Amino acid sequence: MGGVRTALYNYLFARKHGGQFLLRIEDTDQARFVPGAEEYIRESLAWCGLQTDEDPWQGGPHGPYRQSDRKHLYRAYADQLVQADKAYYAFDTAEELEAMRERLKAAGSAAPAYNAVTREHMRNSLSLSAAETRERLARGDDHVIRLKVPRQAEVRFEDLIRGWVTVHSSHIDDKVLYKSDGMPTYHLANIVDDHLMGITHVIRGEEWLPSAPLHVLLYEAFGWERPAFAHLPLILRPDGNGKLSKRDGDRLGFPVFPLDWQDPASGERSSGYRERGYYPEAFINMLALLGWNPGNDQELMSLQELTALFDLERVHKGGARFDPEKARWFNQQYLRKRPDAELGAELHRLLAEKGIAATLEKAVAAVALLKERATFPSDMLEGEYLFTTGSPLEGNTEALAELHKRWKPGTAAALSAFIGKVEGLGAATAPLMEQAFNTVLEELSLKMGQLMPVYRLCVAGRMQGPGMFDVSALLGREEVLVRLKAGLNAGAAWG
Repeated sequence: MGGVRTALYNYLFARKHGGQFLLRIEDTDQARFVPGAEEYIRESLAWCGLQTDEDPWQGGPHGPYRQSDRKHLYRAYADQLVQADKAYYAFDTAEELEAMRERLKAAGSAAPAYNAVTREHMRNSLSLSAAETRERLARGDDHVIRLKVPRQAEVRFEDLIRGWVTVHSSHIDDKVLYKSDGMPTYHLANIVDDHLMGITHVIRGEEWLPSAPLHVLLYEAFGWERPAFAHLPLILRPDGNGKLSKRDGDRLGFPVFPLDWQDPASGERSSGYRERGYYPEAFINMLALLGWNPGNDQELMSLQELTALFDLERVHKGGARFDPEKARWFNQQYLRKRPDAELGAELHRLLAEKGIAATLEKAVAAVALLKERATFPSDMLEGEYLFTTGSPLEGNTEALAELHKRWKPGTAAALSAFIGKVEGLGAATAPLMEQAFNTVLEELSLKMGQLMPVYRLCVAGRMQGPGMFDVSALLGREEVLVRLKAGLNAGAAWG
């Protein structure tokens, strides 16, 4: 969810300002490569309606767009930094690095680091002679290239969301820029690619804020103009206690992923918003408001409206608490806005899957009654009694128990009177059914609550649902009479 929100904010910002929205696959860390993840990203963005201008699949003037396809570019830039004395070769083995960390821990260092102090005692081109460095490189010794972070410097930059950020260079270690396996690290590849692709704004998650000073140093080392940075707030758990995770969604019964996703390594499957019946418009609308507000009370906004209203100045600094019930509310609102013809076709399909025969025309008519109580299209299946024949009480022990509870000494007489009125009708239109029902109440001096629940249980087999006069009109007079009489017969056993 966090990744899609980041993409959404980038999309809205780019569209708002007439810019370009690029998608780059940053896959330099081969150890974290997950089969199928790239296609998942592509499908997710397409489902959300976030159309990229350049990406690995449609190409563009700044391609290729996978960093693994661009790896031939990065070594030259790493060497450029070495030649400018902004970076250096480091030949330390894993054992030597571990020994350095242990020495620092023993000396009381809380955060052992390879930095301006420790680099002098390690095996690198700053501590070795130029001749030995050349010899090691010539014979192909394993090495990395590290950034030479200034020893006493203040790194300052303005974040478009958080304002000015200042970090002393003593808190930044000499990060590896180019690995011994011939691949750049994220830090180098990211900066080089942003420069080559003409990126003007980097909008990313809060977790990247600690890396921003390092990236500022890299831009300064290259002498390049850096893009504007904006770091988005975290999406928090519903209780506000910590960052929202996949496990939170699995544990509490709500989706976190936009699409169904199966982890190839573990085989675990995460049900997404699409599979739960959410509309992409509802998902995007909900997601946009997790950390941003439009400056007014408007909640329902199309992608076009979000684009027009979006402003980084209204992005919150603090974390945004995710509310799964609010997500359901958004979907409910978008379901109600759907044309009856579209919802009717969906209900028709769902009924067919359950083996219930229904005409498309009747399904369309039914959704007008059912959609006000539905959050997802599948919720409309609660109205399947509208498409069956015969008494919904048959085999329905819960409904029969409820009817028994509500069956009073005068119920049989009242129900019989209502049946008589319905039999005298030419057709069971909603106004005529209402008139007949009210006449019975008036003639027998009854209140609505004395007869309506019985009427509803007999005809619908449930206590909740759309208005019974509209339900009766859709079912038709003959079907309503069959159900009312079956209810009367059931009540005969109770007196």
